[in-house]
Amino acid sequence: MSSSIARYEAFLINNVSTISSLESSLRSITWFLPGRFKDAELASEALSALLNVMSMYHDTLLARIVQGDPKYRPLIPASLHTRFTRAWSEKNNKYKWAARALQLIKFTELVVEMGLRRKVSSKARWRSIVLLEVIKATIRFILLGITRTPILSPPIPERDFDPMSLPPSSNSSSPTIAPSSPSFSPPATPDHLRNNHMPLPAHTLLSAPSESSVEEYLLPKAMTTSSVKPSLSLVKTFSSPQDWLAESIYILRPLVYVSLLVSDRRSNRPLITALVMELLSRNLRRTPPPSAALERTEYARRDRDMLWYLFRGSIWESYTRPKLEAFATRASHAPLLGLFGAFVHDWIPLIDEYYYYTAP
Repeated sequence: MSSSIARYEAFLINNVSTISSLESSLRSITWFLPGRFKDAELASEALSALLNVMSMYHDTLLARIVQGDPKYRPLIPASLHTRFTRAWSEKNNKYKWAARALQLIKFTELVVEMGLRRKVSSKARWRSIVLLEVIKATIRFILLGITRTPILSPPIPERDFDPMSLPPSSNSSSPTIAPSSPSFSPPATPDHLRNNHMPLPAHTLLSAPSESSVEEYLLPKAMTTSSVKPSLSLVKTFSSPQDWLAESIYILRPLVYVSLLVSDRRSNRPLITALVMELLSRNLRRTPPPSAALERTEYARRDRDMLWYLFRGSIWESYTRPKLEAFATRASHAPLLGLFGAFVHDWIPLIDEYYYYTAP
């Protein structure tokens, strides 16, 4: 078993660029599968979950290779999110496995719901969804107790380097897939260009730069306070009971929402309760200073996620869905928007049938 894993890892390293392109192409296909054949949405989400899980494993392996090479120097510094989550993963083994477990559940929860919908009763399906939310809330509280900071999403480091920049491997590439490393021999000059003596236009890099262009070039490269902070200090720990209360309310919000949804799916009580908890958590949370870029980014993401309430409960049924259906009907008669209208039309029933398509 270990030899098979070693061979696969060697294959991945030698063909990392090709595999990354294949992952991206397959991920794009999953968006257009629903509605094309029977159980197409299950096939689409199963493929998407498989790609996400494999990408998480690939990212872990590639990060280990990069960290193990002392000569590797990234062209672009790691993002603040990657620095923070990687530092906690390396410092605390409990954090690393809890974060991976949480992300694994998020990758597969929709596939699990689709399978349950086909195999068990509706009551058993909703009980399983509640159980999943209990597990997710428990893991989030574990992460909260370890870091004592807001839970970032995702809690694991993301790949933020170009696979082509990986150090070259001594192993020969697989014969089944084209090697990812480009040829180092310069291309030959075409015959019709060999006698071309027309002067080329002056390149912008060769001309004298203006003062404004110099400032525009240097300002993004200027170091900020986050650039020199230790990775574990990028997010300040909670210092008051109000901070803990705000984060706890935010963590419990999905569990409360689905619990109320199971007992009463016809009224607006679940939607209103979740929205009130969202706004309460937002008002109780601290206001990070401008230097706390990572925490401000996380809170901005949470604020943007509130748009998902347009796809939940009575807001979806009475406002958003009729507008999307009207748009899909009008777009179906337009020559260029017809494909997008059909795409929207195929996705509307999925939002009605499955909880995790728009779950908080």
